[in-house]
Amino acid sequence: MKSQWNDDEAKRAVEVYGADGVNEDIALRVYTTRLIGRDPLLVLHGGGNTSVKTRAVDDLGQEHDVIAVKGSGADMAEIEPWGLPTVKLGPLREMRALDALSDEAMVNTQRLNLLNASAPNPSVETLLHAFLPHKFVDHAHAAAVLSLVDQPDGVALAREVYNGRMGIVPYIAPGFDLAKAAADVFDEKPDVEGMILHKHGIFTFGDTAQDAYERMIEMVSLAESRLRQGRPVVFQGAHIPEAPASAAEIAPILRGACAIHRPGQEPTRFIAEFRSSPAILDYVNGAELTSYSQRGVVTPDHIIRTKNKPLVVPAPESGKLDAFTQFVEAAVETYVAEYDLYFARENEAVGGTKTKLDPMPRVILVPGVGLFGLGRSAKDAAIAGDLAENTVRVITDAEAIGRYEPLPESDLFALEYWSLEQAKLAKQVVKPLTGQVAVVTGAGAIGTATAKALAGDGAAVAVLDVDGDAAAEAARAVKGIGIACDVTKPDDVARAFEAVCARFGGVDILVSNAGAAWQGRIGDVPDEVLRKSFELNFFAHQTVAREAVAIMQKQGTGGALLFNISKQAVNPGQNFGPYGLPKAATMLLMRQYALDYGAEGIRSNGVNADRIRSGLLTDEMIATRSKARGVTETDYMAGNLLHAEVTADDVAQAFLALAKARKTTGHVETVDGGNIAAALR
Repeated sequence: MKSQWNDDEAKRAVEVYGADGVNEDIALRVYTTRLIGRDPLLVLHGGGNTSVKTRAVDDLGQEHDVIAVKGSGADMAEIEPWGLPTVKLGPLREMRALDALSDEAMVNTQRLNLLNASAPNPSVETLLHAFLPHKFVDHAHAAAVLSLVDQPDGVALAREVYNGRMGIVPYIAPGFDLAKAAADVFDEKPDVEGMILHKHGIFTFGDTAQDAYERMIEMVSLAESRLRQGRPVVFQGAHIPEAPASAAEIAPILRGACAIHRPGQEPTRFIAEFRSSPAILDYVNGAELTSYSQRGVVTPDHIIRTKNKPLVVPAPESGKLDAFTQFVEAAVETYVAEYDLYFARENEAVGGTKTKLDPMPRVILVPGVGLFGLGRSAKDAAIAGDLAENTVRVITDAEAIGRYEPLPESDLFALEYWSLEQAKLAKQVVKPLTGQVAVVTGAGAIGTATAKALAGDGAAVAVLDVDGDAAAEAARAVKGIGIACDVTKPDDVARAFEAVCARFGGVDILVSNAGAAWQGRIGDVPDEVLRKSFELNFFAHQTVAREAVAIMQKQGTGGALLFNISKQAVNPGQNFGPYGLPKAATMLLMRQYALDYGAEGIRSNGVNADRIRSGLLTDEMIATRSKARGVTETDYMAGNLLHAEVTADDVAQAFLALAKARKTTGHVETVDGGNIAAALR
């Protein structure tokens, strides 16, 4: 591990933040916190924290000794000064004299001593930082250190590697008791350069930001050096089918098996993110996978994101997915039963005061394929995937020098069901489409607006368009994925849906929106034009719907097919036959899907919109048609019963409503401001 400290960058940080009134101590604290946070071998997703002791003035003009410490929810990789709330140092240090302090009282006292009442909660390890005398203190969950201490003889290994340069603190859950224990260890040997927290992580400190940071790099490098003395071949391979199924083939099966079904309610779904690499494959293909992978998380913080154990399923064989599905369903059932027993056992030990979380896994290991991270959102799935990859590295290195042995489940239960985390979870608001994956075809005005509407209600969104750049731009706005896809080509569509399954795990909502408006008097239109219109405005709808339904059937959680039909299907316009005829067929296609797949919980509905400014109805076309009718462009666009122009956002809201309408199928929603001639009934 190499130091990333750069004198010029450090100086620039001081200058930039100084221009905003931030003092040099905090500017340098931000700089080195980012250096640590951007290295995945040091911290991942909220793990670790940093602090600096400095002076600050409150709103009354009084100056205080304070500690600026990473706040709850701040990302070390992108931290700004606001992510380091300042707390009066004196009252915190006085707390060391207490014999005991609850987590709730600790958090309350820290908040009472904030200089800014609106600041985020200081780290739960604030007291540990405060009790140490050093100006700069860094804390990380370095992978190499965890491989070292997650051993039966981890303490002895740490003493061997650090030779008295680091204090060794026995495992204690984060909070007041850990802070006192660490301070006592330091008092016994005040010349140490840092501390190893057994089964947890590493602290380093110094009088300058550079000293503390570069000590972190040096101490982690010493652990890495010891790990390089391990066995070159760690895992003996198990038998893997010659033709394993792909990640895209099995992701909907895994995702469906992990969905939570409750009578009369929408299933609780998870997003799945796939990861694979040579290191991951060595790990999941190991003959002893069900041993080393089931011993527990590498550091307690991870249990909140990944649960204590991953789900292990058999290696899937291409062409034999029915058998794989049965194995997966049985494996999930067993996992849930074991989690329920674990919760009952540990909850009874703490007096039965905890509320059980959902029992579904957050990591799935698949021999021959790789691993999947699961989460209620794409972000949560990615975090689970990152932590799972980190776990692979830590356990591989730990097994290379001995035997991986993390904390027992009772210690980990305390973190998974920590009162502070339970209170935070209770406040979370889950959006209606959280956990669902939506595919939107067409990145024009309606498609882009619909993607935003679906993402705004919690869906993970993929946008497909023949123009890959347009798809990427529309997807970027909703933190989704954009895929270049010609929906008139079945092979293109198949590849696009495979990409969606590999990225998000499946499909729950399809908005089949892509289209183009060919014109001409029907008796004069060449067959080539009519066939081209049918390819895009009818057959493409069938192609994407067929792909979506196949995935929904694998998942077994129902789904929603939504078609952009257009008012032309029921109220044809003169010289619009080449567009209206395939749209009329698409309306019947929508109803056929409702008939054929309703019993499987797959809903099929459509939207009939009219006069929407888009790639179909361009400004040039609006000008031409309004002139032909002898009205202004404004009057033409508002030529409906409400005398109001209908926008792409209005259409998007109709698609969103239908995506959430659990008891509606075979329905056409009209969005045209009122046109009796286009009314269905």
